[in-house]
Amino acid sequence: MNKGKVYLVGAGPGDYGLITLKGLDCIAKADIIIYDRLVNRDLLKNAKPGCEFIYVGKKSSNHIMAQDKINETIAENAACDKIVVRLKGGDPFVFGRGGEEAEVLYDQGIDFEIVPGVTSSIGGLAYAGIPVTHRDFASSFHVVTGHAKKDDSLDINWDSLAREKGTVVFLMGIGNIKHITEMLVTHGRDPKTPVAFVSNATNYRQRTVKTSLEDAYDCVRREGIKAPSLFVVGGVVGLSDKLGFYERKPLFGKTIMVTRTRKKNSDLRQKIDELGGKTFELPTIDIKDKENVGRILLERLKRKTYSHIVFTSHNSVDIFFKSLIKEGYDFRGLAGFRIASVGSATSRAIRKYGFIADIESSQSTGQDLAKLILKDIREGGFDSPSVLFPCSEIASRVMEEVMESGQVDLDRVDLYTNTVNMDIKDELLDILKKEDIDYITFTSSSTVKYLVEILGDDKDLIRDIKKVSIGSVTSQTIRDLGFDLDIEADQASIDSMILAILEDVNK
Repeated sequence: MNKGKVYLVGAGPGDYGLITLKGLDCIAKADIIIYDRLVNRDLLKNAKPGCEFIYVGKKSSNHIMAQDKINETIAENAACDKIVVRLKGGDPFVFGRGGEEAEVLYDQGIDFEIVPGVTSSIGGLAYAGIPVTHRDFASSFHVVTGHAKKDDSLDINWDSLAREKGTVVFLMGIGNIKHITEMLVTHGRDPKTPVAFVSNATNYRQRTVKTSLEDAYDCVRREGIKAPSLFVVGGVVGLSDKLGFYERKPLFGKTIMVTRTRKKNSDLRQKIDELGGKTFELPTIDIKDKENVGRILLERLKRKTYSHIVFTSHNSVDIFFKSLIKEGYDFRGLAGFRIASVGSATSRAIRKYGFIADIESSQSTGQDLAKLILKDIREGGFDSPSVLFPCSEIASRVMEEVMESGQVDLDRVDLYTNTVNMDIKDELLDILKKEDIDYITFTSSSTVKYLVEILGDDKDLIRDIKKVSIGSVTSQTIRDLGFDLDIEADQASIDSMILAILEDVNK
């Protein structure tokens, strides 16, 4: 029995967050993903290791792969007992040829499911503040393809469509806009009817241009409107001034490169996305646990009672607790320890494991935290203070030096390696050459050093991009490597970095 299966999945109109939960589940279990041009490629990062990607994008008459060949590719892979995801922009059954693909699968006896998506004809217009229905303007809507079969005219009942008082939405209609507008006016639609073009709907390049039906063709040429664009006709267009929330977001249109590890990127990406910005995740760091760290930590904690534990990064927190959990450690043994943390993000990571930092440095430097620990030791009257310092193998020696100066015993345990992630080089160069990046964020000196190392002779590609640092040590590394520092966060936190970017945007 064939175990292969095909999921025809709608990826939504472009915004990463508009795919369904079921759609994400399908991506995560796929052996092969066959995807279109308008799919947000960040969605592909949810695929499992080893998943194969096949691009079959189409742009007007320029097709990477003909539809018959696409059908054949889907069926052949499913017949080889593969889980195949056919990932399509919008909804697979709304001018996405999903029906044709499903018919082929049915005829060949291949198991399949349809996973609906948010169609751009509704979701894309919503991001422009244009509802397809409204009690004062439209009690119905029509969605029409503006792209005909090869060598055919548009098969549309223009007389009926022109008399329709509701909203009319054309998909893929820019190439035929002159014919579309002429036919609507010829068959009775008021030439003064409000219309709008929404280009690149729901992504950071979105642009909404409004005009009248009689001016639409000239507007396309005058404004340089190109596909992919929605063309909407009707009174609801006038609501966009009030309801157009997306293009009013404070970081709308801004592009921000994030260089920290992908595991830690989610919080930063979500906050930037919420503010309307576009993130490009290029993790310059590769984090790997060192061998036997759980046993090493367990031995240290059994052998010695510490007064303080110091965490200077989110990674050290996660690896410390997860390693001890694997070893079956009873965390009640940490009850008398004072916990010290660099920055609010590290403190939040500690709270995830049921502990609260007693000492928190608002600065991103180990030296500042070390001084706070010495102050805490002096004021706390500890008889024989000692510090456990779980950290990266490339962590600065400043903590040891300051503790030594204060005659405080410190045990350092290197939990993980922190190395350059050369795997991103091709993607990084491609983005820097194709995209206009506004900001690059750096959350540690390593992110700066490794980015420059990855770029090599191409490092001047980032020369004119604004550089955002989490704190003074990272800022100095940026300068030491020959670049100007543009923005430094007031505190060592993601929220502070974003606030600094917002302040720069509003200058």
